[in-house]
Amino acid sequence: VAVLQLRPEPDRPPPRPELAVKTRHVAFVPDGARAVPGLLERMRDVLEAHGGHSKTAARGDKMAAHHGGDQMAADGNDAIKTVAHGDIKMVAAPVGPRALRCLELRVDLRAWTARYGPGGPGVCSALDDAPAVLLLRTRDLFSLPFPLARPVAAALFLQAALRGWRVLPTPDPFPASRRPALSPHGRWKAEASSEARRRRLMAGVGGKLEGVADGRRRWHGCAKDTPRCFGTVHAQTPQYLLAGRWTPPCCLRALRETARHVVAELEKAGVRYWLEGGSLLGAVRSGDIIPWDYDVDLGLYREDLGKCRWLAAAAAGGGPSARHNRLHVDLWPFYPRRGGVMTKDTWLGHRQDVEFPERFLRPRVPLEFAGFKAMAPNNAREFLELKFGAGAVEKPQYPNPAVKRL
Repeated sequence: VAVLQLRPEPDRPPPRPELAVKTRHVAFVPDGARAVPGLLERMRDVLEAHGGHSKTAARGDKMAAHHGGDQMAADGNDAIKTVAHGDIKMVAAPVGPRALRCLELRVDLRAWTARYGPGGPGVCSALDDAPAVLLLRTRDLFSLPFPLARPVAAALFLQAALRGWRVLPTPDPFPASRRPALSPHGRWKAEASSEARRRRLMAGVGGKLEGVADGRRRWHGCAKDTPRCFGTVHAQTPQYLLAGRWTPPCCLRALRETARHVVAELEKAGVRYWLEGGSLLGAVRSGDIIPWDYDVDLGLYREDLGKCRWLAAAAAGGGPSARHNRLHVDLWPFYPRRGGVMTKDTWLGHRQDVEFPERFLRPRVPLEFAGFKAMAPNNAREFLELKFGAGAVEKPQYPNPAVKRL
C-alpha cells in the first residue's frame, strides 16, 4: 500500500499522482466497501471486453484504489450526445444490497446546466447516488482535467459526459461493512460537507443549475445578494459570451423576477410602458428573455414618470433608485414630438436606439414575456424591423457581431 498526498503542501513538491500510479487500471472504492476476491479482476475483464480498441489486460494485472481530490474543470464542448457501446470507459459495481440505477446525464456548458434523466438498461452516462466501486483505465482517468475531484462519482460522470464516455453497471455487489448510525449532529455535518463539495465541483465545472432525475433543481449560481452575477460587459458584449457561454440560468431567473416586479409596479401606478429592444425580440421569438441577454428593456411615456413614486424619486435624484448587482431593468422615457414620432433625450448609439411612429403604441397590446403578460407595440414585427433591420426576428444575432458573432 502506498499513500499519496493529494493536497499541495508549501514545503513539498507538487503532488503528481499520475506519475505515482503504475497500474493499468484504477478503482475508486467508497468507505465501508468490503473486498471480494476476484471481483475487481472480473470488472477489469468486462471493461477490456467492451472497451473498443483497447487490448485485453493480462490476468495478473494489478489495480490501484484511490479517493478523490479537490476541484475540477471541463472542456469547451457544449453537450454530450448518445454514443455506442464502444465508448465504455468505466465499469461500476454496487456497494451493499441496493442495485445501481442508470441515468442519462446531459451537460450543456453554454447554458451552465447539467441535467440528469432516467436511463435505460445497459450502458449509461451516470449513476444515481448509491455507493459504487468505479473502475477505469489509468490513462483515461488522468486524461481528465481534474481527475481526483470530489464528490468522486459526480465529478467523474460530469467530465466523462462531456467526452461522450459511457458507464457499464454490473450486478455483482461489494458487501458494505456495518457502521454505527450517525447522530443527528453527525448527519448534519456529513450532509453539509457533501453539499459544500458538490458546490465546489459545480463551480469548477462552470455549472449553475443541476436538473435532478426526479424533477428537482439544484441551484449553484448567483443569488439576490450576490455583488456581481457575471463579469464585465464591454461593447455590448458580456464576458460570458466571449467564453462561448450564454447568460447563467440563475441570472435569467432573477431577471424574470425583476421584470415581473417592475412591470407590476408600473401597471399599479398607471404608467404606460412597452417592451423594447432585445426584450421585445425575445418575447416575439419565444415569449421569454433572449438566452444571452443580460437586462430587460422597457420604454415608457415620460409624462407618466410622476405617477410612480420610484420613478419620480429616480428622476429627481438623477440616478437609479437601487443598485446591488448587474441584474436590472432599463427604463427609457419617450415623448411624442411633432409629426407623431416618439423620441427621447438620451441616445446610446446602438443600432436599435432610434425614433419611431407613435402609432405603434396606439394601442399597446399584451404579449407573453418571461412567464407573465407585458404590454408591447401593436405591430411587433414591423417595430423590430424598424429598429434592427429586416429579418431581425428570424435571424438571431449577438448584440455586437463585430466583437462576437452567433
